[in-house]
Amino acid sequence: MTTFARGSATLTRDALAVLQPGFAGTTAPDWLLRRLGEGLGSVGIFGRNVVSSEQLAALTAQLRAERDDVIVAIDEEGGDVTRMEVRTGSSFPGNLALGAVDDTALTEAVARELGRRLAECGVNLDWAPSADVNSNPDNPVIGVRAFGADPGLVARHTAAYVRGLQGAGVAACTKHFPGHGDTAIDSHHALPRIDADLDTLAARELVPFRAAVAAGTKAVMSAHILLPALDPTLPATLSPAALHGLLRAPATEGGLGFEGLIVTDGMEMRAISAAYGIERGSALAIAAGADAICVGGGLCDEDTVLRLRDALVAAVRAGELPEERLADAAARVRALGDWARDAGGPGAAQGIAPAPEAGLRAARRALRITRGERPYEPPAGPVFVAAFTPVANIAVGDETPWGVAAELARLLPGTGTATYGRQDAEAEPEGAPALIANVLGEAADRRIVAVVRDVHRHPWMAGALDTLLAARPDTVVVEMGVPQAPPTGALHIATHGAARVCGVAAAEVITGGVAGR
Repeated sequence: MTTFARGSATLTRDALAVLQPGFAGTTAPDWLLRRLGEGLGSVGIFGRNVVSSEQLAALTAQLRAERDDVIVAIDEEGGDVTRMEVRTGSSFPGNLALGAVDDTALTEAVARELGRRLAECGVNLDWAPSADVNSNPDNPVIGVRAFGADPGLVARHTAAYVRGLQGAGVAACTKHFPGHGDTAIDSHHALPRIDADLDTLAARELVPFRAAVAAGTKAVMSAHILLPALDPTLPATLSPAALHGLLRAPATEGGLGFEGLIVTDGMEMRAISAAYGIERGSALAIAAGADAICVGGGLCDEDTVLRLRDALVAAVRAGELPEERLADAAARVRALGDWARDAGGPGAAQGIAPAPEAGLRAARRALRITRGERPYEPPAGPVFVAAFTPVANIAVGDETPWGVAAELARLLPGTGTATYGRQDAEAEPEGAPALIANVLGEAADRRIVAVVRDVHRHPWMAGALDTLLAARPDTVVVEMGVPQAPPTGALHIATHGAARVCGVAAAEVITGGVAGR
């Protein structure tokens, strides 16, 4: 008969401690509060849980009344990925915009202000920043979420972001280890494979993570990606070679020497759930060296929490997960909870001067403006905004508004807008020509502003834009994704992201106001 050193109740409490679940609603459900009392150590906040800063602060106070060391986590990158401002768009530009400016003091200041606002709302762990090196311009899920494609640039801005967040009392969770930048598949849908050798990995992907560890990042998030040079069979989240052997191993042994909390990416993502299931995947992740299981982006009910808790206990009882490994993971969660209780929360924000314009100032500096052959004349009246809109990836979501139409309508009353997608460009029998005929008809004699997002990745979008420019060469083009394609149009503005403030900054330039760099 197997004897467990810590007893059945402690085992169950440890299994709860390592979970970072989500929930539905804008107040904490009874089941969540009850599980906090039973040992649950963390709660994840998603866009569905946030209505306003005041409401979020009340929600986190509700959680903290049940457990004062609870870790309250959120996926708040700023830029395109926002949960705090999911319904309005972010007040902060994302990583690519900050990388385009390449001022680490600015990056640290933006992260500090973001951290201040999170702390003011009672959030003490941010699943950010992304330290991925976007070496593949066709990457469907990273793109503007990365600081750039140069490892050195990404490293210095990752470190600055970590310092800014943690200086405001919010733990940083640097992601997606060991690097999701060289992928052409979104791990929300399938398992990406990176065929880089270990030397390339060390010289490219790992450089920003080493910088984050040196800057003191409290947490690191694993990626659901396969790196055969590191582990030929298991994705990094489930791989002892990636987590225990590379991330944890001391620098003298070629590792990163990280001693903080290792958090998995969302376990519902198909890269893990389709092949392993979330129960087995969670047990394998903890056994491999992960300390906290992120779940709740999709599955957000009590049954999910109980299934995972029981799966971890069963794995220990079956000898598949060492009891001491689960205990170590739980201890790391509690250690971060202690830090967050002492260093974070609303009290941490009180000592930092608010900087409400930090995000807009950064967005203005991130603009890259290319003028056509003729001098640009700002529109004297209303314009028509044609938004060529790709399908949003799951990380960004389709709830968050983006573009320049709302701000241009404020600045130029009478401005109109319409959205066009791939289905419009490829509709039979005429496709793109019919789409552009619609744009021209809607615009009439108004100046056209064409808004695109990663036009280099979408042939339908590129074709539609070319057809439009042939008909109306005075069109203004605003690229709100990765500006990989050559600039076109009478005025081309690259915003390096689709945050609300990026749209505001672009609208200012279109109307002849504040100029970008």
